[in-house]
Amino acid sequence: MSPDPRQPVIVGVAQSTWRGGDAPSPIEMCAEVVGAAARDAGAGERLLRRAGTLAVVDIASRRWNDPAALVAARLGIAPPETIRSTLGGDTPQVLVSHVASRIAGGELDVAIVCGAEALATVARAQREQRELPWEPVDEDAAPGRVLGSDRAPATAEETAANLIAPIVMYPLFENALWALEGTTAAEHRARLGALWAGFSRVAAGNPHAWSPQARTAAEIATPAPDNRLVTLPYTKLLNSNIQTDQAAALILCSDAVARELGIARDRWVYPHAAGHADDHWFVSEREDLHSSPAIRFAARAALAGAGAAIEDIAHLDIYSCFPSAVQIACRELGIDPFAETRPLTVTGGLTFAGGPGNNYVTHAIATLVERLREDPGALGLSTAVGWYLTKHAVGVYGAREPRTPFSAAHVQDQVDATPRRGSGAGVAGAATAEAVSIVYSREGEPTVGALTALLPDGRRAIAKTTDPVELAAIGRSPISGTEVQLDGDGGVRF
Repeated sequence: MSPDPRQPVIVGVAQSTWRGGDAPSPIEMCAEVVGAAARDAGAGERLLRRAGTLAVVDIASRRWNDPAALVAARLGIAPPETIRSTLGGDTPQVLVSHVASRIAGGELDVAIVCGAEALATVARAQREQRELPWEPVDEDAAPGRVLGSDRAPATAEETAANLIAPIVMYPLFENALWALEGTTAAEHRARLGALWAGFSRVAAGNPHAWSPQARTAAEIATPAPDNRLVTLPYTKLLNSNIQTDQAAALILCSDAVARELGIARDRWVYPHAAGHADDHWFVSEREDLHSSPAIRFAARAALAGAGAAIEDIAHLDIYSCFPSAVQIACRELGIDPFAETRPLTVTGGLTFAGGPGNNYVTHAIATLVERLREDPGALGLSTAVGWYLTKHAVGVYGAREPRTPFSAAHVQDQVDATPRRGSGAGVAGAATAEAVSIVYSREGEPTVGALTALLPDGRRAIAKTTDPVELAAIGRSPISGTEVQLDGDGGVRF
């Protein structure tokens, strides 16, 4: 069968890590890795000048309106279109799916996707009380497109209960998973330590990893002065690390352009298929706190589009902002995360390889490309997550030419058809506790607990407690099934 001239293919990738807390601006970082990706493809300036689109993952280090235009100017190119993503760890795959679909449809020949963060440098500059000499914010600029969902991530009730950030919300999911296990606190934390130790071993072999050090399960899971308990049951080493200085870039083109530019076949890796969906947007609306219909349906669609099953995937990268995200994704993929023999990451994950803002998955895809070049008969799969296990994207990649044209399936209708819980906000009376997230001080003392509880009619209420005696008691075992009294004003008694 003759090749499809419109099949999208990744021909160039690059990553870089700046150590020491003195990185250049993310715009300069992006330009550097894009140039390196063009050299990786072997086509250099000829490839860059053909770019019809330059897309940049939203940058948290400084909020430029049209960062792609600034990157293009540094590169000395003038792509007809610039794109910026919204917030979310799913957005690198969103951008890849978008440009790959347009290449397949004949709208684009060459597209660049890149992202960078210098949050370690930002933190150092703040400590030293100095301004960074970066490009000023482009107040009057606007990209040609903004891609991605951009809604408030939480309800007023969730926010009032201290469910205000991923670092607090993901432990809520972990508490629900713990209740399913029925293990003791020590047993559960040991399981998480063993899971994360596997990620650290991969990071130890990754030259781009921010923390390339293999750690033991006990070292990861045991609270210590340099590994304090942050939330129940997560120590610092069970959290993603956003304070890194890292950048990554991907260059995609059509099969025809790759041949025209003489790009060596051993550089090519195809996006085979992708799946996209959002779970019910607000956590309090979801049927339970230990599953993700969106991952389930998006992964099924991506695998079906690639003509593959999860058993056919040799190289996995499961989005790893927190252990609960990995466990839930694996459950939906049909993988036992504690028994799987395949590594669950190609980079080392967001704790050890680094979690540079929204851009981790660009690094994951770049690393998958490198693995698949070395293992051209294999397939790779990457999952991507935004907000509170809210936005999901799954991509399947391979060096062999796909049997079918690239497809990016949006399966939101399947998720929307799943049950949704009503809100129990403002209800007073008895309820059944479901899960809790407890935040600890730097001294290791519990400070606030955010609790979800189910009312007799199935609605979910959210409350919080700051009572130190109650917090100490509910941190010893899963809270699921315990009867509680809601005061109707966001408080709870046990």
